[in-house]
Amino acid sequence: MTARAGIRPRLVVGASVTLALAAIATAAALTLGAAFGAGGWGGSGNGSGSDRAPGHPGADTVDIREVGDSGSEGATDTPTASGDVPPVPGPLDDHELAALPEARYDAVIAGLMATSGAEPLPDRRHTIDGTIALYGTDRATPVATLPALNFLGEPTVVVPLETEGGWARILTPARQALPSENGGTAPAQTSAWIDSSTLDPATGSASQSLEHAITVSVSEQTLTITTAGRVTESFTVGVGTPETPTPTGVTGYLQARYLDPAQNQSVHPVQLTSLHAADDDEPFGGSDGGLIGLHYAESASGAVSHGCIRLSAEAIAALTALPLGTPITMEE
Repeated sequence: MTARAGIRPRLVVGASVTLALAAIATAAALTLGAAFGAGGWGGSGNGSGSDRAPGHPGADTVDIREVGDSGSEGATDTPTASGDVPPVPGPLDDHELAALPEARYDAVIAGLMATSGAEPLPDRRHTIDGTIALYGTDRATPVATLPALNFLGEPTVVVPLETEGGWARILTPARQALPSENGGTAPAQTSAWIDSSTLDPATGSASQSLEHAITVSVSEQTLTITTAGRVTESFTVGVGTPETPTPTGVTGYLQARYLDPAQNQSVHPVQLTSLHAADDDEPFGGSDGGLIGLHYAESASGAVSHGCIRLSAEAIAALTALPLGTPITMEE
């Protein structure tokens, strides 16, 4: 499938008409597949073949090295505890926000922080009323922004890991580094600090508790859903091959779901995570930022994918019932 130049899977939605929003979101989902390189989520029918997540021509990929740490050294940044919590800077104006890169699924922003499976499991999700600034380790210099609407024109899901003083550390959907520029490996998940007041209902934020969690065991090729710590459902799944492995030892979240007829996913919604391939820039051969998705496939078992998780129709239905923001942990 040939990519169409200039297509960007990010919509700026200003209208408040419900039908208009639905039409825009549908159109965005339909263009996602057309913006890939050759191949797709599946071959004929609804789900077989190769694995891809939403992408667009490489010329549009956001690649930021001048913000925060430069080059591959940025991949060493991790959150650090400090006896003195830095004060939260004042809000940025529109011009300052516009000058920063957007932390979206295909961006590479060195100032973000790496995360690992040792992170606390998120228990709440939020939406935000406007664009917010993201900060790195020093919590002094903004490194990126997170918009109120995602690439589908739908509310961006914000998933906090912890709070400290006036700060909240959230998981972010962008990369920190590319494996090819970082010794062959890069963090699969990133985080950033934000002003915690932006998650206050008084500022227009909406909140929902997260009672469920997803765990994928790559070695056992299983996906398990727990509710309040108790296993409620378990499924056999397909995982990455040794050459294109599924990342492990890391927790991300479900950031979006949509139907993608252009990639033979017109019945079962694609479940897009915030995780990225750790060992390859683009194991799917497209321009989607090396995203890890969970999607339907006729054959949903074995080490068969490019890193994504292949699921049965029953498993997809179970995931679709979960709220966006639900944490997903990839284990060995």
